[in-house]
Amino acid sequence: MAVLTVLTAALVAATIAGLALGSVRIPPSQVVEILSGRAEPSPFRTIVLDVRLPRVILGATVGAGLAVIGTVLQALVRNPLADPFLLGVSSGASVGAVCAIVLGGVFGLGAALSTAVTIPAASFAGALLSLVLVYALARGGGSFATGRLILAGVAVSYILTALTSLILVTADSADHLKEVLYWTLGGLGSARWDMLALPCVTLVLGTALLVSMARPLDLLLAGEEGATVLGLHAARFRAGVFVLASLLTGVLVAYSGAIGFVGLMVPHAARMLVGAAHRALLPVVALTGAVFLVVADLAARTVAAPQDIPVGVLTALTGGPFFLWLLRRRTEGVPA
Repeated sequence: MAVLTVLTAALVAATIAGLALGSVRIPPSQVVEILSGRAEPSPFRTIVLDVRLPRVILGATVGAGLAVIGTVLQALVRNPLADPFLLGVSSGASVGAVCAIVLGGVFGLGAALSTAVTIPAASFAGALLSLVLVYALARGGGSFATGRLILAGVAVSYILTALTSLILVTADSADHLKEVLYWTLGGLGSARWDMLALPCVTLVLGTALLVSMARPLDLLLAGEEGATVLGLHAARFRAGVFVLASLLTGVLVAYSGAIGFVGLMVPHAARMLVGAAHRALLPVVALTGAVFLVVADLAARTVAAPQDIPVGVLTALTGGPFFLWLLRRRTEGVPA
């Protein structure tokens, strides 16, 4: 409870900082007044409520969701290097989103319909297909190799990235360039109030469902044979959770693009705080991921201001070295 309290306070502080800092700096006290509804109409009020607050909420939602998905994938495949980005799930979701953007333009689908229905559905399909493909490649010969999983994920991710580039260069309209770059780099700059409902509801329902599955996830940590002995149908459970993880990833990537390494780094930090039991771990992971991405997006907006760096670039710059560190620990035989 103390950890959740501290993380909640950190999220509130990160939110206020995200609303106060940027190309236009607003005193934190005035931000609080605006949020409480006591402030008079002003340009600051418009900046806080209409520009920055939707972006902060989307960042917290995506950060929490990616962290939860990474935690669950690491349990499902029993590999601490698993992550939606490294396993190609985010890349698959991006391919689906890009196809929806390009085909939506070709067939004249309205922007509202494309955002509300087509892109999330296509992202989910792409995420699920890529995850199934990676898992099938890692399970070659009838046995499951966790080391082969990462190699398959990286290979599939490269293929899907190339496919995204191919879709881009063969698209009839050059107007798709900016939209496609958004999905490949990952960013929160397009956040609006009318696009927050689906990712927020999906995160809450998906996380609640995963918390209810905490015991089976804990059993998987004992290995597939041990989980089966303890009464879990491991293959069926893993397939169901893979579908749920793909759905969450697809919805989040549909609104943020492919933001990598959040699901790799955050679970390891959270386990240091509360251990590996998923009932206590998943809420901590969600809050930690929310804080991390809100702070990362704040840095992306302010480090090179007025230039807005895609937040996916910053998470890759921090997550890449972390991945190499984890990989070195595993090759040296040190438990990760």
